[in-house]
Amino acid sequence: MKPDSSLAVLVSGGLDSAILVGEGVRAGKSVHPLYVRCGLFYEPVELRYLRRYLRALKAPALAPLTVLDMPVKDLYGKHWSLTGRGVPALGSADADVFLPGRNVLLLSKAMLWCHLHGVPAVALGSLQTNPFPDATLEFFRAMEDLVNRAVDGRVRIELPYAGLCKTDVTQRGRGLPLQFSFSCIRPKHGLHCGLCNKCGERREAFADSGMSDPTRYAR
Repeated sequence: MKPDSSLAVLVSGGLDSAILVGEGVRAGKSVHPLYVRCGLFYEPVELRYLRRYLRALKAPALAPLTVLDMPVKDLYGKHWSLTGRGVPALGSADADVFLPGRNVLLLSKAMLWCHLHGVPAVALGSLQTNPFPDATLEFFRAMEDLVNRAVDGRVRIELPYAGLCKTDVTQRGRGLPLQFSFSCIRPKHGLHCGLCNKCGERREAFADSGMSDPTRYAR
């Protein structure tokens, strides 16, 4: 396998990143899934689903999951993502689910891991509909340049879904074990709550794509 067929993927286990891993494997790439653990209250459930999803892919070119730690409690304080209180509900504004500087934190850790492990690129499932300031093309190019300058590196940030909406990406996931993907920010008894902002996006993505929703919701 050629060196440039190796790729790290920043993965949370949500639809976009799960499908990105699956597509990388289908394309014959050696895929290194990276999960950055920040101490958010829903991460234990998210990680359990992610591990199930990766096992279900059963791909020889899929490397074991790497979990990197980047705690944010000292930054975010009593933010809903840490406390589980006041989690944005169905129909809430995009701004309500914004985690300040999240891509700065995730990409700095992931790019340095790639640099130290000889992996030439890291991909993430950022969509054209992402409205946040750390999800613009200008941000990603500046971040790529800055981290590479810091270590005299050449790691690329790849954005294969930059021109797509969530429905487009969901349709590309046909045939993947998406029942093990996880999108919820307020899990109940190990299930999607069905009432949070992200569960709403998930239901809509399956409905708009004309696909059956395989998700078990608590509500």
